[in-house]
Amino acid sequence: MAPLRPTRTRHKKHWYAYINGSWQGIAEGLPEYAPPVQSLARMKCVACNRDAPTVSDSDLAELHPQVDKWEVVELDGIKRLTRTYPFGDFAQALAFTEKVGRLAEEEGHHPALLTEWGRTTVTWWTHKIKGLHRNDFIMAAKTDELYRT
Repeated sequence: MAPLRPTRTRHKKHWYAYINGSWQGIAEGLPEYAPPVQSLARMKCVACNRDAPTVSDSDLAELHPQVDKWEVVELDGIKRLTRTYPFGDFAQALAFTEKVGRLAEEEGHHPALLTEWGRTTVTWWTHKIKGLHRNDFIMAAKTDELYRT
């Protein structure tokens, strides 16, 4: 949850949120109370049907910086998020893979997982829509959080 900080210019109140290590302007003219910006890792996946749209270029520009260690790749014409996590041995990589699997079951959204000696590669995309959905960015953020713990 990002803390908010208001500042005033002569006629308007400007709001800033602490995001990725710096204060960034997020809005102006908000009322005295504004709910905090919710991080992707705190969000829940929503059920997605086959006619749901993939993320637009503007959505991608908004969401990708929040999971900036993830690469957007295209394979077989389908955009995906992928990241490889390093580990000291196979057992650690396997344990992480199992944690990601439990998270996927809890959220009802499942990645491609590749476990090798010393690393696990996680790839998120939404199979139903053959592309990226907001859920994929939520799960990428949750996967990063799992890795940090």
